[in-house]
Amino acid sequence: MKSTDLLQLGFFIILFVLLARPTGRYMAAVYTGKRTWLDPVLNPLERLFYKLSGVDPNHEMGWWEYAATVMVFNIAGIVLLFVIQLVQGHLPFNPQHFPSVKWDLALNTAVSFVTNTNWQNYGGESTMSHLTQMAGLTVQNFLSAATGMAVLVALIRGLIRRQASSLGNFWVDLTRSVLWILLPISIIFALVFASQGVIQTLRPYVTAQTLEGARQTIAVGPVASQEAIKMLGSNGGGFFNANSAHPFENPSPLTNLLAMLAIMLIPAGLVITYGHMVGDRRQGHAIFGAMLIMFVIFLGVSYCSEATGNPLISALHVSSPTAMEGKEVRFGITDSALFVTATTAVANGAVNAMHDSLTPLSGFIAMLQIKLGEIVFGGVGCGLYGMLVFVFLTVFIIGLMVGRTPEYLGKKIESMEIKMGILAVLLPSACILIGAAIACVTRVGTSSVLNPGPHGLSEILYAFASAAGNNGSAFAGLNGNTLFYNLGLAFNMFVGRYGVLIPVLAIAGSMMQKKTIPPGPGTFQTTGAFFAVLLAAVVLIVGALTFFPALALGPLVEHLLMWSGKVF
Repeated sequence: MKSTDLLQLGFFIILFVLLARPTGRYMAAVYTGKRTWLDPVLNPLERLFYKLSGVDPNHEMGWWEYAATVMVFNIAGIVLLFVIQLVQGHLPFNPQHFPSVKWDLALNTAVSFVTNTNWQNYGGESTMSHLTQMAGLTVQNFLSAATGMAVLVALIRGLIRRQASSLGNFWVDLTRSVLWILLPISIIFALVFASQGVIQTLRPYVTAQTLEGARQTIAVGPVASQEAIKMLGSNGGGFFNANSAHPFENPSPLTNLLAMLAIMLIPAGLVITYGHMVGDRRQGHAIFGAMLIMFVIFLGVSYCSEATGNPLISALHVSSPTAMEGKEVRFGITDSALFVTATTAVANGAVNAMHDSLTPLSGFIAMLQIKLGEIVFGGVGCGLYGMLVFVFLTVFIIGLMVGRTPEYLGKKIESMEIKMGILAVLLPSACILIGAAIACVTRVGTSSVLNPGPHGLSEILYAFASAAGNNGSAFAGLNGNTLFYNLGLAFNMFVGRYGVLIPVLAIAGSMMQKKTIPPGPGTFQTTGAFFAVLLAAVVLIVGALTFFPALALGPLVEHLLMWSGKVF
């Protein structure tokens, strides 16, 4: 382990922690209606939007109406994106004349981008037209991220309102998330990316002649604009099949650093926003501390595993035994391990290295973070509301230990909250394990696997985990563009998103109706380092109990066999 590597990792952690504070304060001001520096420009635009769309911004929704509105809006988005792909061959801004997308792939892609997963069973530069990339995929990058943020804000209102009957207005929360937060920051990042060499053009692909005299087609397109929101919105779907390993998407170590900061910025900032909105910053700090503890642990394991490399390679007495297969030389081990940890912690799915080539323990960490529900900062909005579900479970467990009715923020945690919390945890977990089990025992499932042995099982497990966890990254050894995987993973993505989102809104609806109880001598404090450690422990224990047997048969067995000299 090099001291320069430790300095680099420490610098990144300190940087995103420092940036989270002002970002969180700004977002709290946006959602609580306080004045911001963008108000003079965006307030008239917001009012115009409501007038044209017929939305009454003063109308407050109960949790049923809020949930129904979210579902109708998202299902409509799936249908629209599905249709755009089916007819893209007849639409403009298609300089390469790409044909319509096959229906099962189009359905998988539509569900993927609307659920903020961005799983891609296709090569973007050889499948999607410029119009589909911009009007279809990039638009959903904004809207899917804003949906998660809106639901989080609704949950926070449910926690802080007393004996209320409404959670706010989804259309207002969605609009403010896009106009005040996602769009301005995306414009800044897109301009910076473009200045650093990320491609941004609507021109046709370029044909060049190689030194050998052959003709090569070089894909170009509106990349920088999509790159910005794919990182900021925890989306991850790239213009190019190689994603953030492609030099047109991520040309230098500087753009790599900016990309990782963009991945972490809003999810980490929302934890600070939570503390401001509930009126007790220590609540946000405790949750932030739990997330940071797990992030540092996972990053340390991933980096050490990649830096150690494969003992079989080390035995050849090569100059660098580190695991450089599948990694870009311009990033190296440190930036690759950091990117892997960040992208699977935050439900982003962007990759700057091939996850299929990770060492077994590093692949184990990536898979575990996804299977935990990607709550280690997690996706924009959905990461924090997923972590709050674990907060309720932690408080409930503590209540059982001390013989008191569990409380959080002065409100009792009762059977309704626990039932919905358990449902939110179990639904994605069941989808992962059942889907992977079906794939392992059927020909349609195993025929897509490239590698034999435990690594092949890891490829299947990772695919279903990535779908249900709404991550979108993949072990590339699995061919997912088949009818079985297109439909099966689309189902997992849908349940993984809305099987958590709806129970969360139900919890919000239940909590907003309750009275606030003054803290007493027996009230357990949900602030401070002790609660942060306890929360992290509950998350890891639940994950271990749910997924350890499957992970033991995949990456853990592969790690042990690798160190015993076994190859496949």
